[in-house]
Amino acid sequence: MARLDVTVSHKLTQEEALRRVKVLLAAAQKEHGDKISDLREVWSDNRGEFRFTARGFILSGFLTVTPSDVQIYGDLPWTLSFFKGKIEAILREQTKILLA
Repeated sequence: MARLDVTVSHKLTQEEALRRVKVLLAAAQKEHGDKISDLREVWSDNRGEFRFTARGFILSGFLTVTPSDVQIYGDLPWTLSFFKGKIEAILREQTKILLA
């Protein structure tokens, strides 16, 4: 299993960054519903745990929203570990756009 580790800085308030991140998960399922299913997320203050199935692969992890950045950690199935760099780059880019 490969470990995702993405941190993106922001200049928003922590509350606004948290609001945007929560909206992102719902939007991702809506936009990519043909590829993403069984999305589950549980939030406790500024930390959220997630789990979903994407094209038959189960992905899970957690997000932490701090006053200065968003940290995303996750576990990739071994078969997707070859794409770890690309997945992290996409996550980083999409998160930057979200927090701009």
